[in-house]
Amino acid sequence: MTYKNLLLVVLVCTLASCSKDDTTLTTNNGIVINVDATQFLTASGNVTITTETRTLSNGTSAPCYKIVTKSTPTDHTQGPWCPTNITDDATKGGIWIEGGNVYDVDGAFVKNLATFYKDNTWKMYNTTTGVITKTSTYAECQAAANPNVGAAYKNYCVECLPSYVSSVTKTIYIPITPIKLNSPVSFGAGPGASGPTIRGIAFNGVVFDAPAPTSIILAAYTLAPFDDAGGHINIGAGYHYHAATGKSTKLSQSDGHAAMIGYALDGFGIYERLSAAGTEYTDLDASRGHYDATRGYHYHVDKAGSNNFINSLAGAYAL
Repeated sequence: MTYKNLLLVVLVCTLASCSKDDTTLTTNNGIVINVDATQFLTASGNVTITTETRTLSNGTSAPCYKIVTKSTPTDHTQGPWCPTNITDDATKGGIWIEGGNVYDVDGAFVKNLATFYKDNTWKMYNTTTGVITKTSTYAECQAAANPNVGAAYKNYCVECLPSYVSSVTKTIYIPITPIKLNSPVSFGAGPGASGPTIRGIAFNGVVFDAPAPTSIILAAYTLAPFDDAGGHINIGAGYHYHAATGKSTKLSQSDGHAAMIGYALDGFGIYERLSAAGTEYTDLDASRGHYDATRGYHYHVDKAGSNNFINSLAGAYAL
């Protein structure tokens, strides 16, 4: 996008207050779709949205949506995560991802961890009663979810409950009119990294987060399952997603294209991996995005077992 076109985009968005009636602009890069704030589930008060001008990562300033979220979904239940006994079926536990695949964390899965990981150190249950060892208090959740967890929590299933994070909120800024860059922006990989870490946000206000640190979790002989929606809780971040499993609110597309599930940090839409007919898109770029004349540039999430949503940001994000 040229500097002249960039000024035009920002000017039009500002004069029109970025209303739903002005959702498309034409630039040299094709149709640009503004973020539609009315699609977020704000009725419960768990998500509030206002407008604020922010500096973007490309050095410009632009109107952005300020989204303050409690990360509490109203469109599906949270949990369960850890089953209670090795006799429990899949309805009593969540899921785990390994090697690109999704596994039900039922009682049998926990019982067979030593075989699954080819390591006899795994034994997360009482061999007499079948009761699974898991966290049951705020303090245990905080201690067992620590990357430096000690031997005291070896062979624990980590289950942090919504009540532990009821006061946690997260603030996210998203440009109302996305600006595609010539080169994608890499995500940050930890403290001191220059890029953002979270990938975007679902319509229910839950964050699409960075990949779960599964290697660290497993190295401590702990398991931190996700629920069937692909989410779990930690004390600092609250409830967040590591996989898109189809449980959160989605916007079906009239032309059979994959359903929309939220927005990336740069304001481009995020869509499910597969079309309504179940086919995968083969023309995605390195960020997992592509363009069409209906949706403009947009992303398609990776498969649920990949521990990934999108690979990078194709557009400028708010600082």
